[in-house]
Amino acid sequence: VNSYRRLARFSSAPINIEWGYDNRTVGIRSPISTPEARRIENRVIGADANPYVALAMTLACGYLGMKHKIEPKPEMKGDAYLSPYSLPRSLGEALDWLRREPALAEVLGEEFVTVYAEVKEIEYNEFMKVISPWEREHLLLHV
Repeated sequence: VNSYRRLARFSSAPINIEWGYDNRTVGIRSPISTPEARRIENRVIGADANPYVALAMTLACGYLGMKHKIEPKPEMKGDAYLSPYSLPRSLGEALDWLRREPALAEVLGEEFVTVYAEVKEIEYNEFMKVISPWEREHLLLHV
């Protein structure tokens, strides 16, 4: 629920799914390195994500991209923070996107996607019931 807050401009976290070499403003980054140290970083995933679900989703999206012959956009060579947001801004929005993507359910299994989305929906609804200290200080007391 909370990890979407980190997806903000100029925060060292990505706001879109641009890719680039050694570019820390993009979501998918390939650092410049020796061949034996070469890797691809998915910077969209937060440290609080379930690593098994994150890896499964990443691999499923890669597979679907190859299956549907989706060509990647050109490399982002500049500041990706100057590009529009293209990632969900909340867990609720992410769940809407997940439910509207039948190809992921085909790869990951319809039952998994349904149960995962339902569990996360409950989590999100519980989170939305909480009034934060910031809301109390800046909104509630100024009514």
